[in-house]
Amino acid sequence: MPITASNLLQELQERLPSLSPSQGLVARVILADPQAAAVNTVEELAKRAGVSMPTIVRTCRSFGYASVRDFMVALAQSYATYGSHLHRSVLATDSTADVSSKVIHGAMASLRELGQSLDAKVIDEITDRMAKAERIDCYSVGSSSTFIANELQSRLFRLRVPSNAIFDAHQQLVSASTLGPRGIAFIVSHVGRMPYTLDAARYARAHGATVVAMTHPGTPLAEVADLVLAVAGPQDPLRPVGTETHIAHLVIIEILIVRLAQKLGPVAIHDLQHFKQLMHAYGFEGNGFSNVGDNGDKSGDGTQSYPS
Repeated sequence: MPITASNLLQELQERLPSLSPSQGLVARVILADPQAAAVNTVEELAKRAGVSMPTIVRTCRSFGYASVRDFMVALAQSYATYGSHLHRSVLATDSTADVSSKVIHGAMASLRELGQSLDAKVIDEITDRMAKAERIDCYSVGSSSTFIANELQSRLFRLRVPSNAIFDAHQQLVSASTLGPRGIAFIVSHVGRMPYTLDAARYARAHGATVVAMTHPGTPLAEVADLVLAVAGPQDPLRPVGTETHIAHLVIIEILIVRLAQKLGPVAIHDLQHFKQLMHAYGFEGNGFSNVGDNGDKSGDGTQSYPS
């Protein structure tokens, strides 16, 4: 008799120590991200767990399910009923150690995925346009996206790039109408389907501006944008955005800003060095800057980090 859908996740966790090594690998992959596992094919799940496809079938049968499909349906129902909405892979009964491990490993997995999926050509195209832009306006709605858009604008400001962070829907439309062919509307949206941001994107394009979207792949916003920085995140607007998504967004911003500073050249580097001196004057003695410029003090890898 199969485990009921509402407690399948709990059963996976409780039986983990008694499972065979290969089935334990499957269970750990499922528990690490039940939401993703529920939509994986047998081949995808086997690859993620590092086991054979028959092992996936045996694991499902060991929990009383006649087929992998039945198991996955129950898993999806279990996650919807029993899974916590605090974090995508945390269960309501998890211990402090479990919560800590899942949040940290979720963030690490997010960066690994980003490293595999990030398109260097898209980064270069975006930063080429940023370097030539007359103005870059950053749009978002909601607290999570707003935090990211505001961070991007503050980093652009330090490079003397004319920019604004605009969070009011009506002001976004006004901004979009004044950007023009050398303007950029940089839109941050986790769900990529909010009416306000879609209107702003369409309006900006209609007035000749470049629309850059940092959003979930395959969303309406991604389809409207000229250039897309695809970051997987919750498409349900009611589901909280996890730390892993925030970290991925911040890393993308760091990459954009470092690449943009390289393209802007000595003037940008000079300004950043003055900013560092200003911070020192106010008691910030950190060594967060590794110089990239022509002043003879170069970092080993040609990159530069900036304090926030």
